[in-house]
Amino acid sequence: MNVNLQTPIDYLKGVGPNRADLLRKELNIHTYQDLLNLFPNRYIDRTRYYKINQIQQSNAEIQIIGVIKGFKEVAQKRGKRLVATFKDDTGTMELVWFRGHKWIRENLKLNIPYVIFGKTNWFNGKFNMPHPDIETTEEHKNGLSSGIQPIYPSTEKLSNKGISNRVVSKVVQQLFLESKGRFAETLSTELTTELQLLNKSEALLNIHFPKNQELLAKAQYRLKFEELFYIQLQLIIKNLIHKSKIKGFQFSKVGDYFNTFFKAHLPFELTNAQKRVLKEIRSDLGSSAQMNRLLQGDVGSGKTIVAFMSMLMALDNGFQACLMAPTEILSVQHYNGLLEWCNLLNVNIKILTGSSRTSSRKVIHELLESGELDIIVGTHALLEDKVKFKNLGLAIIDEQHRFGVAQRSKLWHKSPPQPSLREEAKASFIPPHILVMTATPIPRTLAMSVYGDLDISAIDELPPGRKSIKTVHRYDKNRLNVFKFIRDEITKGRQVYIVYPLIQESEKMDYKDLMDGYESIARDFPLPDYQISIVHGKMKPADKDYEMQRFIKGETQIMVATTVIEVGVNVPNASVMVIESAERFGLSQLHQLRGRVGRGAEQSYCILMTSHKLSNDSKTRLETMVRTNDGFEIAEVDLKLRGPGDIMGTQQSGVLNLRIADIVKDKAILQHARYYAKKVLKNDPSLTKDKHKVILDTYKAMSKFKNIWNYIS
Repeated sequence: MNVNLQTPIDYLKGVGPNRADLLRKELNIHTYQDLLNLFPNRYIDRTRYYKINQIQQSNAEIQIIGVIKGFKEVAQKRGKRLVATFKDDTGTMELVWFRGHKWIRENLKLNIPYVIFGKTNWFNGKFNMPHPDIETTEEHKNGLSSGIQPIYPSTEKLSNKGISNRVVSKVVQQLFLESKGRFAETLSTELTTELQLLNKSEALLNIHFPKNQELLAKAQYRLKFEELFYIQLQLIIKNLIHKSKIKGFQFSKVGDYFNTFFKAHLPFELTNAQKRVLKEIRSDLGSSAQMNRLLQGDVGSGKTIVAFMSMLMALDNGFQACLMAPTEILSVQHYNGLLEWCNLLNVNIKILTGSSRTSSRKVIHELLESGELDIIVGTHALLEDKVKFKNLGLAIIDEQHRFGVAQRSKLWHKSPPQPSLREEAKASFIPPHILVMTATPIPRTLAMSVYGDLDISAIDELPPGRKSIKTVHRYDKNRLNVFKFIRDEITKGRQVYIVYPLIQESEKMDYKDLMDGYESIARDFPLPDYQISIVHGKMKPADKDYEMQRFIKGETQIMVATTVIEVGVNVPNASVMVIESAERFGLSQLHQLRGRVGRGAEQSYCILMTSHKLSNDSKTRLETMVRTNDGFEIAEVDLKLRGPGDIMGTQQSGVLNLRIADIVKDKAILQHARYYAKKVLKNDPSLTKDKHKVILDTYKAMSKFKNIWNYIS
């Protein structure tokens, strides 16, 4: 390969400093390599030529061969437009330019054959084509891009500065000419042969300048596989290194705390899924590597008891444990749930949140450092520098997608080195074991891509005796029937949530807002027969808590709320969840809200209220909710509707800024890539065999760059 692909883009013929500057700012193209990996996002089939008399008023992009017969300038409101008469053997049309007149006049000749390409308009009884792509038939025949034409990503600024699709295509063509289209292979011969993949050079040629549809499809497959293969390789290697390099405290025994709780105090029989997950956690804690496990389980699947029993393993081995949750409500709920069990076992547990009093904070800090405090539950307050442990052995993080990476790593450094380990610790610090919990089921493809370096456990069955929640979709016109149903449930002694998407009325939206809803509910459910609580995000924490408590104690039958109740309120007696303007909510939010009911032994219901005007996506979301209670299935539909970036939020979506693959559409390729990455590493963990040299070289080059595509060539 004669061309160094790390050469700055400025040096490519046809680019120059000004264009290079724009390409850097607008498309993040710094080197030849970046340009090579600027893949087209769609293609236009230019294998067909139209005659002027075949043009339809369809606004489609077409190409025509003909000659220019003459030019004229036409005055308009602002400046002038340049119009050319263009003719073939069936008729005439006009070509129009609003800028660049001088260049066009100097460079385009009359009466020689040109191929024009662009969108046509019908104007003043004639077809015209504004700013056509135009080249001589000679250039057209010799260009790489005749046939199926690539359309590259662009921005308004690039178009305004004259860097059109054609310019980008020409520049890419220049890169192929300079490199003679030869690029280093990045996959082993074994893989390309077994999977019948195009070689790297063919794949790159056919992604930019496809000869036909079949070769384009093969090129896309090869490059998607490669991108996903190296992401998986990176994640699996990270996991293997984690297990071999990052030492963890070895919890060698299961002792009195665990056994006493298991034999004497377990409130219910564990499900098979819970037993399986506990076994996986126990095996991690018993090895000498740090546990780094993600525990996912639907709302109500019993993650908390698994977390508690894992903490007891830490206590049995002389260590402390902590549980960190993203909100105060959730922390308090975890604390109250665990307190009951801790009292039975004589385990010392405390809670630390933003609203903990200074005096009690001081006591907690001292107890933690002396080791007298066994378990601490809290919010971000646990990350403050003042919080130090004597020997933190297990850190559990709930709903971890709400914590940044830096926040999580702060927890790692909370314990001083153990006395016996002080010397070693200078060389290798021993972090606590980490268990991350989420009630938002993560689709498998996303879990493999974003959390591919974590070990994943799933509690995928609900405790026995739980009745599945009945979900129905009702339009606003059925409101009276819905209210009658609510009255009947309250008469049976049940409680009801009614959730709204907005607090104040927004002029642009005609959705039922909370205050409006509260008034109409108060009219239909009047005092003294009915008591209503109201909770929303703009209330003071103390007022919010007071209203929550009234509902929890059963003093009020109806809780009117915004989505503040989405996570972690547990009222077993609440059996109906009404979601107003349900079309406004995302799928995972609807699923989380529904999980607030169905916590007792009675049959529970979720009623999705909407207006008649629904988008296709809204219809899909509502149909999915009515059809299934399975969080994992719901997560897959959500991923299809929203795409990976939205689901992961900004913190993790960076992992998925893929150049060519799409983890939703290319799920099969992703599974394939993970299978082969595992197979290669199983056979050769350090990639030292000759046949894997090319994979190792690519992987090493890749480690130097953040962006995966900078090294895949």
